[in-house]
Amino acid sequence: MYSLREAWIKMLGRQPYEQWDGRMHCMETDATVTFLTNKTQGFMAAYTFTLVIKGWLTIVYNGQELTLLPDDLYIYSPGLEVTVLAASEDYRGICLLADEHLTIESPTVHDLVNIAYAPIVQLHEPKIVLPHEDARRVEEKMHEIVGYLHSDHIYKTKILQMLYAVFLLDVQSVQAKAINRRQVPQRVEEIFFGFIRLLPQHFAVHHDIAFYASSLNISSVYLSRVVRQVTGRTVVYYINQHLLMEASYLLRTTSLSVAQIAERLHFADAPSFSKFFSRKKGVTPKDYRK
Repeated sequence: MYSLREAWIKMLGRQPYEQWDGRMHCMETDATVTFLTNKTQGFMAAYTFTLVIKGWLTIVYNGQELTLLPDDLYIYSPGLEVTVLAASEDYRGICLLADEHLTIESPTVHDLVNIAYAPIVQLHEPKIVLPHEDARRVEEKMHEIVGYLHSDHIYKTKILQMLYAVFLLDVQSVQAKAINRRQVPQRVEEIFFGFIRLLPQHFAVHHDIAFYASSLNISSVYLSRVVRQVTGRTVVYYINQHLLMEASYLLRTTSLSVAQIAERLHFADAPSFSKFFSRKKGVTPKDYRK
């Protein structure tokens, strides 16, 4: 998938500003800019938080159509397809993006993954409807990040890290009020979130449930039960979603042969990969590339 830096250049043709480290960006957005995200087709290894300020936005997220209204906080998690379908002419929002690969080892990554998936775990959709005053507080935090991103403060990087941590804690706070946390037992959530943290790092090599279960010190049967209980889907579904996303990205953006992609994604051979891709996408890899 695209890193945040690669996705940004793909969408807008340039970096947001000089000396950008590609780790994080935050900006106000409108309908025109939002539609540019379709250029990456959701192939972005970054977490994004979009707060709707005005108007409305309709997207398809992982096959589900979703309309976002003022004070809705929409959270995108890497590996899931998203397409912008429509937006009102007066649509305005503010969006915070954090690169997955650069933040995965940060102290805030546990909070980040929990926040990104909690709405899906609890409500089976990636948005939270915020009370107006909470939405304004989240918006203020995002604007503060915008200010430091464009500053020449000598401690800019450290301040941004701290502001990001505060932002995540603030979002967790409003989540706790918006979502009934008792719906899923804490241990079940911890196992699910543990699986979701492992998946982006290992899906290309490990397609088997046993690897993830062993890494979490539980049985394959228990991991399967937990993931189905939380989301209604299987472990294999999530592994396949990541494989399909990466395969689609490689077919669209590289000149690697089908055999080379099959090898990179650790399929037994090119025919096995082609059969997998055709079954999931409805077209062969070669036809998809065309």
